[in-house]
Amino acid sequence: MKVAACRYEVGKPADFEAFAARQRALLEQAAAQGVRVAVLPEYLSLELAAIHGPQVYADLHASLQAIQQHRQAWLALFSGLARELGMYIVAGSFLLDIGAGRHRNRADLFAPDGGHQWQDKLQLTGFEKRTGVIVPGEALKVVDVAGVRAGISICYDSEFPLPVRAQYEAGARLLLVPSCTDTAAGATRVRVGCLARALENRFFVAQAVTAGDAPWSPALDTNTGDATIYAPMDVGFPADGILASAGAGQEWAIAELDFARLEDTRLTAQVANDRDWPAQLAPAIVRARVEGFDALPGASG
Repeated sequence: MKVAACRYEVGKPADFEAFAARQRALLEQAAAQGVRVAVLPEYLSLELAAIHGPQVYADLHASLQAIQQHRQAWLALFSGLARELGMYIVAGSFLLDIGAGRHRNRADLFAPDGGHQWQDKLQLTGFEKRTGVIVPGEALKVVDVAGVRAGISICYDSEFPLPVRAQYEAGARLLLVPSCTDTAAGATRVRVGCLARALENRFFVAQAVTAGDAPWSPALDTNTGDATIYAPMDVGFPADGILASAGAGQEWAIAELDFARLEDTRLTAQVANDRDWPAQLAPAIVRARVEGFDALPGASG
C-alpha cells in the first residue's frame, strides 16, 4: 500500500475556491503515483483565515471564529476528493468550535466509500493552552484503512508513548501524524517521537508537516521540518528508520508499505520492543527505589 505524507508550503488563499483547487491539485498528484493513503498537516484549516482580511487573519481568536463558516465546505471538499480519487485522506486538522467558546484540534479522515472518521488532539502544547480556547480531546480511536488498522496522532501527541501504545494494542499497524512546528527543536521533537513510536510498536508512521513562512498568521507564522515516513529500524527496513522524506522543494514523501513483511519480520527482529513492552511494567521496575552508595568490600575511608 502506498502512503504519502505532505510537506505543505503554507499559502494565503484568496477564497475557498482557491484553497480547494490547491488541495485537489496536491491530492491528484499523489493519486497519480498510486497513493492510497495521504496525510496533510496540522492546522491546515487556519489557511482559510486568510480569506477574511487582516483584521481577522492577524488575530487567532478571530481566525478560529471565521473558519467555522467553512466547515461544511471543508467536509464536502475532502469527502468528494476521497471518493473521486479512491483515496483515504487525513485532511490535516480543523480547529472545530464545540460550543461555549471552546475548540478542538480535529483531524478528519475521509474514506473512498464516503465514510468519515476523526481524531481530536489529546495533549495540548503551551501555545494551544495559552489561547484559552483550545481544549484536549477525550477519545482515542483506530480505524480500518485499506485493509490495515490505523491510528491518528496529532503532532505533540506523537511524543507520548502510552496513547500510541493503546492504538497499537487495538490493532494499529500504521500511525498517521499531521504536524506543525515552528522551531528546529519542535521539528526534532516530533521526528524523534515518530521514530520512537515506530521502534516501540514495530509499525509504520507517516508524518506530514507545514513548511515556509506565513507572517500574516499568528499560528502559521514559521514552519519547519520534513515530511517523513518511518519504519522500525531493524531487519528488513532502513537502519535509520527512514523510508521516504520530503524536504525543501518537495511536496510528498511517498513509500510503499509492506504490512505482510512487517508481520513476517517480527520473529526475526534483532530486538522485540513490541513484544517485550510488558516486561518494563514489572513491579520492581515501574517505581525506582532511592538508595545510597554501598561501601566496596575491603575499602577504607
